[in-house]
Formats: sequence, C-alpha cells, structure tokens
Amino acid sequence: MAKGDIGNALGGPFRVPAPESIPPEAQLINAIIEAGLEAPSEIHIDGRIHRFSGDGKREKAAWYIAYPDGVPAGAYGNWKTGFTEKWCANIGRELSFSERMQRDKRYAEAKAIREAERAKLAESVAETASVIWNNCPDAPNDHPYLIKKGVKPHGAKVTGDGRLVLPLYDADGKLITLQYIDQKGVKRYHDGGPTGGRYWVLGKVNKTIYLAEGFATGASIHEATGDAVYLAYSAGNLINVAGIIREKYGPTADVVIVADNDESGTGQKAASETAQRWGMRVVIPPIIGDANDYVQSGHDLLALLKPKLSSDWLISADAFSSKPQPINWLIKKWVQSNALLMVHGPSGGGKTFVVLDWCLRIASDIVKWSGQPVKSGNVVYLAGEGHWGLKARIAAWKHYHQIHKTNMWLSKCGCELNTPSGYQMVVDHVRSLPVRPDLIVVDTLHRFLSGDENSSQDAGTMLNACNGLMAEFECSVLLVHHTGVSDEAKYRGRGSSAWRGALDVEISVIKDKNSSTITLQQIKQKDSELSEPIYLDLQSVAIPGWIDEDGEQVTSAVVVESSEPVKTKKDSKVAGFMKMFQRAWFASGEEMSDDHKPFVSRQAMLDFLIQNDGNTEENAKQMVKPGKANRFIGYLINSEIIEPKGSGWQVIDNNLISTMLIQSKQKL
Repeated sequence: MAKGDIGNALGGPFRVPAPESIPPEAQLINAIIEAGLEAPSEIHIDGRIHRFSGDGKREKAAWYIAYPDGVPAGAYGNWKTGFTEKWCANIGRELSFSERMQRDKRYAEAKAIREAERAKLAESVAETASVIWNNCPDAPNDHPYLIKKGVKPHGAKVTGDGRLVLPLYDADGKLITLQYIDQKGVKRYHDGGPTGGRYWVLGKVNKTIYLAEGFATGASIHEATGDAVYLAYSAGNLINVAGIIREKYGPTADVVIVADNDESGTGQKAASETAQRWGMRVVIPPIIGDANDYVQSGHDLLALLKPKLSSDWLISADAFSSKPQPINWLIKKWVQSNALLMVHGPSGGGKTFVVLDWCLRIASDIVKWSGQPVKSGNVVYLAGEGHWGLKARIAAWKHYHQIHKTNMWLSKCGCELNTPSGYQMVVDHVRSLPVRPDLIVVDTLHRFLSGDENSSQDAGTMLNACNGLMAEFECSVLLVHHTGVSDEAKYRGRGSSAWRGALDVEISVIKDKNSSTITLQQIKQKDSELSEPIYLDLQSVAIPGWIDEDGEQVTSAVVVESSEPVKTKKDSKVAGFMKMFQRAWFASGEEMSDDHKPFVSRQAMLDFLIQNDGNTEENAKQMVKPGKANRFIGYLINSEIIEPKGSGWQVIDNNLISTMLIQSKQKL
C-alpha cells in the first residue's frame, strides 16, 4: 500500500461521493425565493439581463443576469428596493483560483450591465414621465382625493382615468418619474422610475423650509404656514432630500422635518436620524397619523409648527436689573438655594463627612458653619452606599452637637435616577413627605447613574433628572462625586465635561498628604465670587450606647474647624524659580504632559524668558541648561521640583502641581 493511501485501508478504493445534481437554473430560482422575491417561471443563463415582477405585480422591478461559461455566476436584485445579491452555482467543491477569478469577473460584468440597464430604464421612464406630465391637465379643486384630504392641488395634475399625478425631480431640477394616486388614495410610482433622492417642492422658499413625506401632509403644512415644503414621498427618502436641501441652502437654513407619528415608529425614527445627520429640527403631531390627519381631527397645525413666543422672553437690561435680587443661601457663600452643586474628592478624602455636616446643620437649629449663616430647612439624603457608616456618623454628629431632632430623611438604597422608573420612584417618595425639601443630596453620583459617567449622553440624562427634581420641589440638588487618580484629575469631578458645564457651584475636597487637614476649595461659583478655602479636620467621637460585639466602644468622627496646614518652606531661591516656572506655564498656554502634569517646552520657556522676563537670548539659553546647577532650570531639577520630559520639563512637586491646577481652574 502506497504511503498516504488510506482508501484501501478502509476497504477502498475511497472516492468522494458526487454532490446531488441540481441544475444551476434551479439553484438560481431557489436563491431568488430565499431572498424574499417571487421567482420567474423560467431562468435563462445566457449573459443577458432579464426583468421580472418579483412581487406578483405588473411592474417588472426585479432582475437577474447569469453567465453560462465555466461555473455559472451572476447577480439578481430589485430596482425598486435597491436590493442586490451576487450568485454563483454550487458545483459540489471549492472553486479553483482561476474559477474564482472568472466568477469575480462575472460579478463585475453583471454589476456594469445592471447599472447600464438601470440608467437606460430610468432615462426611458423620465422621457415617458415628461410626456405624461406635459399632457395632463391641472387637477381640479374638487378631485375626490383632494376633497377627502381637505387640501388644494398646488400644481398637481390629473390623468384621463381620474388619477392624481405628482412629479418627482432630481437635484438638478429634472423630472425623473411620477406618482399616481387614485380616488381611493392608493399610491403607485411609474414603473421603473427611481425615487431615492427625488422630491417635489410646494411653494417658494422664504425663511423656514419644511420637509415631509406625502403630498397631503405637505399640502397641509404649506397651507397652514405659507412656507415652502419639500416632499420626500417616503420616510426612507427623508435623509436623501435633507442632504439636497442642506447642499442648496447651506448649514444655517432653518429646516423643520414634520414627521409622521406612525404606530410602528418608522416615521419618527427616520426623522430623528435625518435631523441628527443634517442638523434640523423635528416636529411630530401628538396624535397617531401625519400632519394632514392632525388638521382633519380639528387641531391647529400652525400652532404646532409655529407656537407663539412669550412676549416677555426678551426684556430690557434696565428692567432686568431694576429690582434687587440677591442670592439666597442655605449656607452663605457655600450652599446656594435652588442650585445644582457638586462636591468631589478622592475616595476616603472626607467629602461625605463634610456634606453630612452641612445637611445636619441645615436640618437642625444650628445657625452657623465656619462663621457663615445657616438657613434651616428640610433635607433628603439619597444614600447609595455605606448605610451602616452613615448611621454611626449621624449618631456621632448629633451627640457631639447635642441635637435631638433633625428634619432630614435618608433613602434605604440607591436607584438609577436617570431612568424613568428610578426618577419616578424618587419623586413619588419625596412627594409623600410631610414637607418640601430644600436640599436633595445624591451620594454618590456613580451609585445613582445608569450608564457611563464619561458619556455626555448619560451625563445629560442625569442632569435632566436633577433639573427635574429642582423644578418639581424648588430645591437645590447636591451631587457627591469621586475625582480621578491622576494629578490633573484630582481637582475635578470624574467623567464627562458636561458635569462641570451644568453646575452652579463646584467644590473640591482636598486631603492634605502630610496631615489630617481637609481643605474645601471652591472651583466654580457661577453667580458669586469664589470664597477663600476653608480648613477642616475630623475629630473622633464616642457614640453613647454603641458597644460592639467584643464589648468595645464604637466611635465615629465629626467635622471640626481647623487651620491651614503648615507647608514645608522652600529656600527663597527655589521659591522664586518655582514662581517663574509657574508664570511661564500660564504664559505658554498651560500645556500638560502625557503624565497629566504641568509642562513647558524648551522653546516656550526661551520665548517667555526673552519676551516676558526681559532676558537676552544668550542669557535665556544659559538659564535653561540642565547642567547649570545654580541657574533656573538646573536648580529646579536638583531641588526635585521639575524633571526633563521630552522637549521640555514637567512639574513633579505635588504642592506646586496642586497650586498651578487650582489657580488654572479659578481662571475659568
């Protein structure tokens, strides 16, 4: 037995069984049927394009082409829907390299023939449509379809058998095909005419341009507003016609898509996708149906499309500023009334202790915090984590301050506040309270957020939920949030920049690395000046009656006032050089290194020393030489304040980093 001959070993000789013999014509018929088309009664594999109905109707919108030489191959599809599929006969084995090349050649030839035939058909349809359109009389006002829809003809025409005729033009203004509407409202396009990217315009363009699907819808809009209306004829064609409008009238044109309110959601989805793609507004009737149905139901379409503006939305600056309206505070200069606030800090940095201290002071009769007046009110604390710890902290705070009753309520768990069900649960429970809250705390934001805190879309839904709570209860909402771990991220809330943009007040909780001191640093104060930092500390408190299972006293901590932590003094030379480097950083655009640390390039530093600090070019070059240990850059490197980084230097001293980043935020 020859090496590798396993056929005889298995009782051979072994032969691959022949595949079931199915003629290529039958294979192509099966493929067409599996694609959802009604196949023709017979197939001709002759390299020519053949048209057939595809759906049992008179219009031959489907087609196929197949080549007989070698392995039969070609393509089939439907011109009306734009569907196209390649086809190759199954010969029971893999094709050889040369056969695959021949097959791909046939695919390309089929595509070229299909497109040429399509163009030829479209040209023929356009010529026929033009003859029909030019020879049809104008539609009368009493056409049954127009009477049914309650609209005028607006240039529509009528065939000899009484059907309404509507034109479809391309972007160059050429008549391409027609739509026919019979007296019962059944619509049909002229056989073979392309409709994608084709449209009709009712009226002349003035200020606002409307885009709608069908004729009756567009006619109702035009009659209500007097403005131009582009008819796309279908939901799927909205995005194509919108692109033509933008190309013709530019990105600043006021375009409104009037979507159909379909039970299936087709019209709404197509309008939304079109609006996002082309930057347009969307109006949807509040009832099932289109704009014509809205009118037929007795509603005011003009009021829907062009709602009356409030006459007092724009007022004079003099009137606006004539009546004093000082800011209302729950804790003066720190916790504003009817505002959105955020307190952020690293995990374990003391932010919850600070926020709890504020809440309990507001909810009790303590009238001062760090020398500032406190306004009594009601507090709802939405706690997403650490409930045992919160219980101990509140008990310790009440014992330390000798407070026996507070107007404060806590949630038993977190929820997804930015979802309809989560938001409604919070609203329902807050409504059930005997009083209206003055402050709602969300601790922490992460525990109440459905989605990604880095996503501007998810941040937007949470901000909408917070605004909803503020509007519903006329209260402030305070978000407790974590900061990032990098040096640059330690002084801002983690995640999307949308958070900071929406805040009225932003406060950073900074834990001193060399002591237990907590620094409260205002980062943003939209309606007032930034306050000076406040310094706090945590003091241990034994909670009366709290004994653990080992018989030991349970303690917690409360926030108490402290003083600014003592900073390690630098010699006057390094301090001066640090200030010089800091000024150079601000002057050169506050660039950050890949390590998220303040960075100044060598060229930017030279420019600063020459242009801002009055040095000669030669002197500036000497100052930035790392080997000059007693000069500017060399001295800071030896003092471990900065280090070389790429084409320049980055700050590595944490205190200087903190100072530079905080001052940078205060400038915003």
